[in-house]
Amino acid sequence: MKFHVPDMSCGHCVAAIDTALRVIDPDARVDSDLTSKTVTIMSAQDAATLQAALKEAGYPATPA
Repeated sequence: MKFHVPDMSCGHCVAAIDTALRVIDPDARVDSDLTSKTVTIMSAQDAATLQAALKEAGYPATPA
């Protein structure tokens, strides 16, 4: 799943997003691209759960 995260702007953001997603799925594979402000996630969780975790962490996201 790929999400556009417009508020992601630095390494701290990337770390916070990674941490938030690993709380709900420790085995998730997370690839963040600051240039395009996208996060690609390979997870057993569904898109709605991942999107909610991003929002709760302070990074509202939309499917990309």
